[in-house]
Amino acid sequence: QVQLVESGGGLVQPGGSLRLSCAASGFTFNSYSMSWYRQAPGKEREFVARITSAGGRTTYADSVKGRFTISKDNVKNTVYLQMNSLKPEDTAVYYCSVITYAQYWGQGTQVTVSS
Repeated sequence: QVQLVESGGGLVQPGGSLRLSCAASGFTFNSYSMSWYRQAPGKEREFVARITSAGGRTTYADSVKGRFTISKDNVKNTVYLQMNSLKPEDTAVYYCSVITYAQYWGQGTQVTVSS
């Protein structure tokens, strides 16, 4: 079955960086686009970034464009989210997701940006 396991979250000061990872299994990883979403307290889950199956095309939410970079390692079956210049409003639980026969989600990893 599809499994997505995020890691790499934590507490970071404004202006800092974090790199999230999402290890995937249970499907043919190199055949599917992968996405990152986030959900802040009291808010709906929102799209952050997407990368195509071979990694050739990326899409970002306007709020993270120029600061976040999504990448994909089709050998390690892992998708990454490099987050730079972090702001307090980036505080959220971050989820990776894939759509195969359904949309699947990981358990999420908490990112807190605070001084």
